[in-house]
Amino acid sequence: MQDFQAFLTSSLIRGKETGCFSAAAGAIGAGDRVLARAFAGEAPEPGGAPVDEHTRFDMASLSKVLGPTTIALKAIENGQLGLEEKVGDFFPDAPKDKRDITVFMLMTHTGGFHPSFRLDQLGIAPEDAARAILERPLIEQPGTRPIYTCMGYILFAKMLEKRFGQPLTLLAEERVFRPLGMTETGYCPPKEAICAATERDPDTGKPWIGVVHDENARFLRGVSGNAGVFMPLGDGERFARMLGRMGGDFLRRETMERAIRNYTPGQDAHRGLGFQIAGTPDCFFSAAVPDTCFGHTGFTGTSLMVEPESGLWVLLLANRVYPTRENTALFPFRRQLHAACWEMWKQG
Repeated sequence: MQDFQAFLTSSLIRGKETGCFSAAAGAIGAGDRVLARAFAGEAPEPGGAPVDEHTRFDMASLSKVLGPTTIALKAIENGQLGLEEKVGDFFPDAPKDKRDITVFMLMTHTGGFHPSFRLDQLGIAPEDAARAILERPLIEQPGTRPIYTCMGYILFAKMLEKRFGQPLTLLAEERVFRPLGMTETGYCPPKEAICAATERDPDTGKPWIGVVHDENARFLRGVSGNAGVFMPLGDGERFARMLGRMGGDFLRRETMERAIRNYTPGQDAHRGLGFQIAGTPDCFFSAAVPDTCFGHTGFTGTSLMVEPESGLWVLLLANRVYPTRENTALFPFRRQLHAACWEMWKQG
């Protein structure tokens, strides 16, 4: 087997030195095995403690997979949720054009919702978020093409809360994090947790540390369907190992096979149930990996890629938005990382 440890260590050092991020933690594995683990930088900011397996990173949109998607897949498997269920089943007073949007459409980003708009600028209370999203006009006919949307996933999480009568925090804790042994993962991390800094607040000049970077998630008091989860590498490996084993002991294999099917072939984005699927020219995976790969990214610099046949997975937690979101150097770095990992795997 190739020396993944030396490769990953040198890659993260290079990423930090070339300004892709100021702090990062990464792991490469196959199925239940961790083949390499490496760290770079310090947290919360340069000059702090060296990053280690307990340093928590803001997952941003990777939260969609860690929280609502996995909660939903488990509920679908248990017969507690159906892909054919509609927005109107949960919100009977929803506008007519949105009542027939299904769970399937929400999970595949084909519901036609606007990608994102600032809830905090609408003069509403956090409790009115679902109503505000439902009142906003759709930008596409539901079921036609994928439009990646944070707003659709915020609504989806509200639907899950209605179904189970619990807040998203408890649903994720009881149905995902605790069963998988992810004891340091969750929304709204405790003050004693060491969290990598994200972008500097333009109003104060201070970075967000342990406070969610996403504006809508922050408006929703840190708990949202689109963002809000903080996770360290140690817990991330547990989640990746589960996916690398196509559900392992947590989800049935047929559930995972259903989740990672490409439901939007021929479109500019390939979507499974909550997961992004490889195969489009500009996807984060890289063109060098098989089209069967699935995973997700987070705006802050986090990502997880899994190749289901081999079980190979690559987990990267980084704070590319520190000190500014204008930093895009991580994007080619990540694609090169995935391509190199896959080539090393093929070579044995």
